[in-house]
Amino acid sequence: MDGRGLPLAIILTPGNVNDCTVLPDVLARIHVPRPAAGRPRCTPDRIIADKAYSSAAIRRLLRRRGIAATIPERADQKAGRARRGSRGGRPPRFDPLLYKRRNVVERCIGKLKQWRGIATRYDKLARHYQAAITLVTALLWINQ
Repeated sequence: MDGRGLPLAIILTPGNVNDCTVLPDVLARIHVPRPAAGRPRCTPDRIIADKAYSSAAIRRLLRRRGIAATIPERADQKAGRARRGSRGGRPPRFDPLLYKRRNVVERCIGKLKQWRGIATRYDKLARHYQAAITLVTALLWINQ
């Protein structure tokens, strides 16, 4: 639960699945609380992601849903656009100052991995591992 009593969305994937393939599922579970009373929004204002999420399909999905993206472009995408010349299109907009805020996510992941059971995944069942992540996340939130 977050500070307003809304459930947090945790999606577990197998180790051999790329995280960007479940982005539509993550977006479907997002609920952004409103400052005043009312039903939470299902669309965040902006997504800040790393280079793994830099693909045309993901950028199209975010544009279609009206979500601004701060995602750095991969080197191979830059080279491909340069190789195509004027047909390569213009580069996606990227704000390095906004991207610095991504460190909050990285620090949270680092704190989760301080728990040995989370870092090494001792649990055999996904529901047990998800319960452990939920418990550790709640403990980290309480001890802020």
